[in-house]
Amino acid sequence: MSNILAELKQKAAQLPEAERAELALVLIESLDGPADADVEEAWRVEIEHRVAQVERGEVELIPGDEVFERLRRRLG
Repeated sequence: MSNILAELKQKAAQLPEAERAELALVLIESLDGPADADVEEAWRVEIEHRVAQVERGEVELIPGDEVFERLRRRLG
């Protein structure tokens, strides 16, 4: 491990949790490369479609705590 990397790790460990999380996100995003415009557009369309379904009452919304409880039961 380079000295610079060791120093960065040490300093990052001293940051408050929220700042460490922000740093982690920035670093991970830097590995992804530029966003694919076609994928971004497809997600935008999908999100709009799902929001419209919710607004029209076409889908059943399940509270997050219930979803996690179902997952816990399923996964044991």
